[in-house]
Amino acid sequence: MAITLARIAAALTLGVGMVTGVFAQNYPVKPVRVILPFPAGSGADAVTRTVTQKLSEAWGQPVVIDNRPGAGGTIGVAAVTKSTPDGYVLLAHSSTYAVSPAIYASLPYEPAKDLMELAPIGSQPYLLVVGPSSGFKSVADLIAAAKSKPGQINFGSAGLGSSTHLVAEKLRSAAGIDMVHVPYKNLADANTDTMTGRISFWFPPMGLALPLVRGGKLMALGVTSVRRTAHLPQVPTLAEAGIAGIEDTNWFGMWAPSRTPADVAGKIAKDIAAAVAAPDVRERFATSGTEPLSMTQPEFARFVRAEIESAARVVKAAGIKAE
Repeated sequence: MAITLARIAAALTLGVGMVTGVFAQNYPVKPVRVILPFPAGSGADAVTRTVTQKLSEAWGQPVVIDNRPGAGGTIGVAAVTKSTPDGYVLLAHSSTYAVSPAIYASLPYEPAKDLMELAPIGSQPYLLVVGPSSGFKSVADLIAAAKSKPGQINFGSAGLGSSTHLVAEKLRSAAGIDMVHVPYKNLADANTDTMTGRISFWFPPMGLALPLVRGGKLMALGVTSVRRTAHLPQVPTLAEAGIAGIEDTNWFGMWAPSRTPADVAGKIAKDIAAAVAAPDVRERFATSGTEPLSMTQPEFARFVRAEIESAARVVKAAGIKAE
């Protein structure tokens, strides 16, 4: 009897494996929805659409972006965690995903428990930008002004606890300066107010500021990448400008509900990686200063955990709390 039961159990296990394997092989058989917790037209939206269009071509199915901004991105993330874990509702997010656990005392989801990392998409460095009439010609000029007028230099961000806020907090800490934070809901307004001098500076992702810098409407004093970017070779890295330890990027990636079948998730991850590696996708990325990222699922999971831990340290040191 024991042998018979063991054989039945083995047969059932094999059968389930064959069914899920066939399911993954045929995936997708209907449209896929990608929830993005940012508004249409944002930098994250543009990067994500470049990849989802490629996935749609590869899968022969529509891949629809569902923009769900609000509450620091947590509304969109929560919607994904409540969806059926079958690969037909995915999450696309940015580095802000790693900040939310440190900002909000109570999230409607647990990142490690409710979500599964699939693959990274790409990353953009941040630019430290000022208005042309600001009088600042270098990072040193800006820091000198902040030290001579404590609390009078203000900086913008994409919102409290956003990745653009944390980069500025790192600058505040590294340079030992006192500045005033001005959060924005509309990032175009942050650019406009920097151009006109209503705020002194901010750290937009490169894709958001590059056209304005090239057009002379904003001045880039520094870039957060390890090396100078080929798009603005005249702009020094922050390390070259005398501020070490700020080598941040605004990165993008995709997730699925944690109970998504492993073989389905694995197929999606590989297809995302193939889309990112496509020459036409990389060409479109290059126009916005986006560097393609390539990691395996386990590598991306470790990367995200490290980013969450890093964000928690910055948030704690800066005393940032959700209002």
